[in-house]
Order: sequence, then structure tokens, then C-alpha cells
Amino acid sequence: MRWTGLALLLPWLIAAQTYDSPIVRGVVIECDPRPAGELSIRTADNHVLRYLFDKRTYAERDQEMIEPAHLAAGEKVEIVSDRASGDPLRYARTIHVVQPVPAQRPLRSRVPRPYDPRLDTVRTGTLTYSGVVYRVNAEKFVLHTREAGDLAILLRTDTRYLENGQIVDSASLKPNTRVFVRAGKDLYNEVEAYQIIWGRIMAPR
Repeated sequence: MRWTGLALLLPWLIAAQTYDSPIVRGVVIECDPRPAGELSIRTADNHVLRYLFDKRTYAERDQEMIEPAHLAAGEKVEIVSDRASGDPLRYARTIHVVQPVPAQRPLRSRVPRPYDPRLDTVRTGTLTYSGVVYRVNAEKFVLHTREAGDLAILLRTDTRYLENGQIVDSASLKPNTRVFVRAGKDLYNEVEAYQIIWGRIMAPR
């Protein structure tokens, strides 16, 4: 029985010895939302470590001082620590956010806006594509092109759809339709369609 208990404790003891280091990097799992508490991180080799922090712990993000309690799950941090007297956990002296959590892409509003021809000069776009629609849903469509292969293109709430020279709604865009797309890139560097044209207007003369 004693050997069984030792076998169970051995991995934990090895991990404790391996990470009894003053400087460790990892990703925040959780952090107590109070001035003094505990912080848990996951290292690159999948070990979970816990640290103590209090008002004396120095924490910074983007070269600005923050409260340790304001650390967010998913942030990559570097912790400088030492052994806290009378406690099995190490005490975090400094916490530096190496990589903040990336900002989430805002949800696109599905409330359509009326077409304003004055916007055409702004929304002309610098990218053009032609090909066959492979898949389409309310958010985006996949265009099969000869030059670039399959390309996912986002649909805006004010994307214009022209079939045979007439403005139609988004439901008219169907798979297997050959289209011409005028597009640009948004703030997230993703391609979005400003105008999609198909029908007789595209037929060669």
C-alpha cells in the first residue's frame, strides 16, 4: 500500500521539482478576482501550476501596471516567483503579460441597411474575383476560382447583389452560379464582398 501511495505521488513530486523555478511561462487558466488570492497557469508541456499573489505583486500588460486580479483566462504570462514561507505554493513577485487574449471579432449585425448609391465610391474595393459559387450561407460564401482555388468571402449587410443587371436580395445567390465579385479587406484582414454580379451581364459578347 505504501508503494502504491508513493507511485501516485511520484509524478507530482517530479513536476514540483521541475517547476521549482523562479521564472515560468504559461497560459492563465483562472485567477481569483480579489486583491489577494491564487492564480493558475498551464505550461507549454501541459502542467498546471498555482501561485499566490497579493497587493505587493507587480503585474503589467502592454507596459501598463494592472491589478493581478484583472488577468484574463487565455493570456500568456511570465511569472517571477519565490517560495512563500509556510505555504506549498510559490509567491508571484512579478507577472508580465507576454501575449494578451486576442480581441474577439464582433458579431455582424443582420439588420439590413438601405442601399445608398453615394457609398459606391467608398465601397468600390481593390479586389476582384470571378468563379463559381461552391457554398453559401448567411455569413459568407465559398468561391471556386481558377487562379486562387477555393476562397471564403464574407457577406456584408450592405453587399449588393445584381442578377441580369437588376438588384436582388441575398437569397438569390445560389451554389453553382458563376459570379463576378468586387471586394476588399476588413479590419481583420478578411475578404468581404461589396458587390456580386451574375447573369446575362457576365456573358461574353
